[in-house]
Amino acid sequence: MADLTGTKSEYLHERLARFTAQPVSYRYGTVSSVGDGVARVSGLPGRLYGELLEFGSGLFGMALDLEENGVGAVLFDSSDSVSVGDSVRGTGRVAEIPVGDELLGRVIDPIGRPLDGLPLDLDDSLPAERPAPAIIDRRPVDTPLETGILAIDSMIPIGRGQRELIIGDRQTGKTTIALDAIVNQKRTDVYCIYCAIGQKASTIAYVEETLRKAGAMEYSVIVAATASDSPATQYLAPYCACSVAEYFAEQGKDVLVVYDDLSKHAVAYRAMSLLLHHPPGREAYPGDVFYLHSRLLERSAALSPEKGGGSITALPIVETMGGDISAYIPTNVISITDGQIFLESELFHSGIRPAVNTGLSVSRVGRSAQYEAMRKVSGTLRIELSQYREMAVFTRFGSDVDEATHKLLRRGEVLTELLKQNKGAPRTLFDQVALLLAYKRGVFESLDTKQVRPAAEKLTAYLRETCADLADEVNSTGNLTDSADAALSAAIGRFQAEQL
Repeated sequence: MADLTGTKSEYLHERLARFTAQPVSYRYGTVSSVGDGVARVSGLPGRLYGELLEFGSGLFGMALDLEENGVGAVLFDSSDSVSVGDSVRGTGRVAEIPVGDELLGRVIDPIGRPLDGLPLDLDDSLPAERPAPAIIDRRPVDTPLETGILAIDSMIPIGRGQRELIIGDRQTGKTTIALDAIVNQKRTDVYCIYCAIGQKASTIAYVEETLRKAGAMEYSVIVAATASDSPATQYLAPYCACSVAEYFAEQGKDVLVVYDDLSKHAVAYRAMSLLLHHPPGREAYPGDVFYLHSRLLERSAALSPEKGGGSITALPIVETMGGDISAYIPTNVISITDGQIFLESELFHSGIRPAVNTGLSVSRVGRSAQYEAMRKVSGTLRIELSQYREMAVFTRFGSDVDEATHKLLRRGEVLTELLKQNKGAPRTLFDQVALLLAYKRGVFESLDTKQVRPAAEKLTAYLRETCADLADEVNSTGNLTDSADAALSAAIGRFQAEQL
């Protein structure tokens, strides 16, 4: 990623110079203390929460602590050039991000500076903090948002306008699931925003390269606050990403936003709060850390036709320690969202990827956000998988099992293999329906476990070639009529007879 010339403050100077000047009477304040990226300002009344403050040295900060006789501000750039006694004035404008269709395919930081080395000139802007849509302005979540991941689309369906948490330990595939969901929108009309919070610059570059190679950057925007950025920049990142999403949603578009990840966002906010002398609470987080994320995630919704009919689907990511989902930040975000996808280290290291724990994962929108074709073939999957995993624990000790138990274990092994999926290879609805229909018909049960996945790939390739019209019908309508079901079952039968 290209190096930037100029600081955040220089960029903000340039942005503010574009606005038409209005006659305003400003009172100046004075820096009373400064250090660790935080400045205390005395004598600056009438300021807004989140307002941009300009320091005499030319740096910008953001007001986050409003007191009767002063303001606590966090700085966007290094505080080395801010000294005690410097003058400070309010700009009258809250933190905002430039928006426009030109953002598609670009990488920007939370204040709108391009990070990909290319010029970007936008006139419109939206404030970072905006109120969530009212209840009357929302509609029910009833349209599926396909991730292309069989384990999720079949058992933990996500709808457009839903907030589905992706949670798990580090290195369990959380970001991979989010990126696969973005790549899968290539065959839909969904715009995507990927918000990186506190990630390494090399990681963000890898994400950009992955999306560009998959052709997904054409409909995507990356909003990035790297680990080397100030806590104020990391704090702003998800709110600004949500404002970009709202710009598209208010035009009637469906938007997917990935927040990667909110654990680092909470840590950045904790650092700022402690430096601003906010009273610490549990795990040293301030008392309003729940509101920090609730006011962000509540902005995701399916809007009513009167509001344009667009939607914002949120996939927040939270990292756990040792699989502990009862920690402070995980429980907060779980209680805000409409379900969670829990990724388990044990499953990941045993080769089951995506490592989705179907027992602890849930979608509270449920089957109302699932295509009719998927509903027909996925009804009992969760029960079968949970029964298999429960029974597999008992049979580890080598005890003899009856015929019914043996059949249950065999079907569970086949299902586990079918749900495995390589990253960057999302499946179409037709492929998913065909695989689950073949599983219900017992097509793979005679095969060795290692042969199941190769056979599944052969089956999908065979069906795409011989049933192209049927595939187009299922993918376009989302329905599996009785005649289509019969035709697909017959094609699966022919495949089984000819190639297995």
